[in-house]
Amino acid sequence: MKNFQYALWVTVLVALGGCSGPAEKLPYLGEPETVEKIVDGKKVSVVEYPTIPDFQFTNQDGKPITQQDFAGKIYVADFFFVTCPTICPVMKRNMLDVYRAYKDSPDVRILSHTIDPEHDTPAVLKEYATELGVTNPMWQFVTGDKEKIYDIGQEHYLVTAKADSTVQGGYIHSGAFVLIDKDRHVRGMYDGTTKEGTVKLIADIEKLRKESEK
Repeated sequence: MKNFQYALWVTVLVALGGCSGPAEKLPYLGEPETVEKIVDGKKVSVVEYPTIPDFQFTNQDGKPITQQDFAGKIYVADFFFVTCPTICPVMKRNMLDVYRAYKDSPDVRILSHTIDPEHDTPAVLKEYATELGVTNPMWQFVTGDKEKIYDIGQEHYLVTAKADSTVQGGYIHSGAFVLIDKDRHVRGMYDGTTKEGTVKLIADIEKLRKESEK
């Protein structure tokens, strides 16, 4: 009953998102850089925030997934591994709330990266997704080159994602859900191990959707 009430509340939150008044714009995360550009024939200084670089991984269906699959989309990224004995199960239960809220929305996606690609093959990820009840392609589970996954996680999504033999499970990773806007900027970080963090994420997805309409 408690889970049903929570899911109902999330649904109401998404529905009301389109009816509320002006909201404060979400911040841009990452170290900004000042660059020189020519605007209307004049040289001006412009502050630019980092963007997620081009990437190519392999999804749970064995198909290549690149940044083009997320072009013009708001998406949520996270890092996990199938055999994780600690925070991953909680994170995935919470991400299911995001999935259920947006599985039929053409402008929102989820991208989950495994940090144990040697074990988490496309077939393993497919079984994992199926067990979660994920059938809509809006939620992609990806594997690939280990170093590329670690690099994009730590250098661009601004999270911890790496092997560590000293911790339980052999890998260490952030419990964050990372919100990316349609221009590939990082716009928010949320505690994926809590319902409160997930509710805040959904509220901020709605803010980004409004922002992109302007």
